[in-house]
Amino acid sequence: MNTAIFKERLKEQGCKLTTQRRSVLDVLIEHCDEHLSTEEIYAKVKKSYPEIGLATVYRTVQLFEDMGIIDRLNFDDGCSRFELASNDTVHHHHHLICEGCNKVFEVENDLLDEIESEIEKKYHFKIHDHNLMFYGHCKECMKKIGES
Repeated sequence: MNTAIFKERLKEQGCKLTTQRRSVLDVLIEHCDEHLSTEEIYAKVKKSYPEIGLATVYRTVQLFEDMGIIDRLNFDDGCSRFELASNDTVHHHHHLICEGCNKVFEVENDLLDEIESEIEKKYHFKIHDHNLMFYGHCKECMKKIGES
């Protein structure tokens, strides 16, 4: 999604694209390949907009989530992370989570379509979405701990 689409969504909801919201949006777009927490978003926004407050970033993130601009992700580590919402009607999440450095890598392909179809048939259950996480160590952390 580009900035114009976000701006249109805000306008549709009766919200303006204020400097604060624009700063948060810019960080989310610039770091679209990362899964940032609210605090990480705040730290990155603060570099270019030092007068912004943490509460403003929290409110903006909540607004963007409510409007469907971003999605909340939970990796069972007690910290919500966010990513730009997908244009897809169904957004499957497959992630690799490094237990050494806590980096999160998104798996590009949905590899579970066949399994999902089997589950639906066997259990007479209509699946709308799924979330899969693999825990382990990234290449850099494996080097540090001597794993191969």
